Amino acid sequence: MISSEHWKNSLKTGFKTSRPWTRAPRERLRRFCGGAATIGRGKLSLIIFPMVGTFFSAQALDVRSRDPYYGAVVIDAATGAILQEDHASAVAYPASMVKLANLFVVLDDLNAGKLRLDEPVTVTREVSKIGGRQVWLKEGEVFPLEELIYATMIHSANDAATALAIRTSGSKDAHAARMTAKAHELGLRNTVFHSVHGLPPGTGQEPDTTSALDMALLAKALIEVHPEALTYTSIFTRPFREGDNPVQLTSSNKLLGRVPGCDGLKTGYYSAGGFSITATAQRDGRRVIAVVLGSKDKNVRDAKAAELIETGFSRLPLLPPPSLPVVEAAAPEPEPLPIAEKKHDFLMPVLIGMPIVIAVAVAVLRRRRII
Repeated sequence: MISSEHWKNSLKTGFKTSRPWTRAPRERLRRFCGGAATIGRGKLSLIIFPMVGTFFSAQALDVRSRDPYYGAVVIDAATGAILQEDHASAVAYPASMVKLANLFVVLDDLNAGKLRLDEPVTVTREVSKIGGRQVWLKEGEVFPLEELIYATMIHSANDAATALAIRTSGSKDAHAARMTAKAHELGLRNTVFHSVHGLPPGTGQEPDTTSALDMALLAKALIEVHPEALTYTSIFTRPFREGDNPVQLTSSNKLLGRVPGCDGLKTGYYSAGGFSITATAQRDGRRVIAVVLGSKDKNVRDAKAAELIETGFSRLPLLPPPSLPVVEAAAPEPEPLPIAEKKHDFLMPVLIGMPIVIAVAVAVLRRRRII
């Protein structure tokens, strides 16, 4: 058993590891746990108790995960038609899949000219304290807005998602309200967002809720309105931050590169909500969107999502046969003049010979008069 003295020394000197994210371990532990502002000798409880608080907060939620899943659906991305479903309207917790709605609102403002991809975003103190999966943003750091989009959608970084929300809407609550308004605008009545990142709710907070069908329709609208969203969701890994403390962004979407045509979108997980995924693939110009919500096991989630994608493509309605090219009719050739029928052929020699006959007759008459 590890003694408390060993932990104190470890916190003072740092844990021995080659992983780059473990630099400044005291700071990383504090932020991961959402714990106290100071951690040091005699403060071990400040690390432990926030972790316990988070644990019990998640456990206080009704568990909405099952084997193989809580709900699932695959739709035709062109029409929204359901190709297969199983409890598609069952309401559960999307976890980090809420970042799709976060991105939707950000891209809306980008297209409206209210934001720029290259504009600098300064990390606030509030952002620097966000826990869970992150890219370890520090107060005062400055990043182009697009870099934060990559960190949010590839790495599912909660701190980057929060930075985007605050820059776009002024606060986390305002941004979450816009995300919910967007969902309701799209007719997603089973969806409410209380966070911008999908972390389990803290004390006094409500969980984000949605259904498999709502998430599929949200993804459909996102791809239709902002096809550039797939630029961010189709990447499996990418570097983030130059210089000190670099991070290699890594997607949790294991279907990328494994399922033909897969180019997005987002996974999600926390204990009460289980493992979820909103996935999409395109083949021969046709696209399907599959959602698995609330699976007990991430491998089962991925397998079921891949299976739904294959089922979706097999059930797409047949396309009508391609229409033949229209060829303009050529102008008709002029018809030759009709040739006189053979029964009238005797007239021509008669007409030609008549002047000769007349001339001969006249000559004969004149000769008789002379004689």
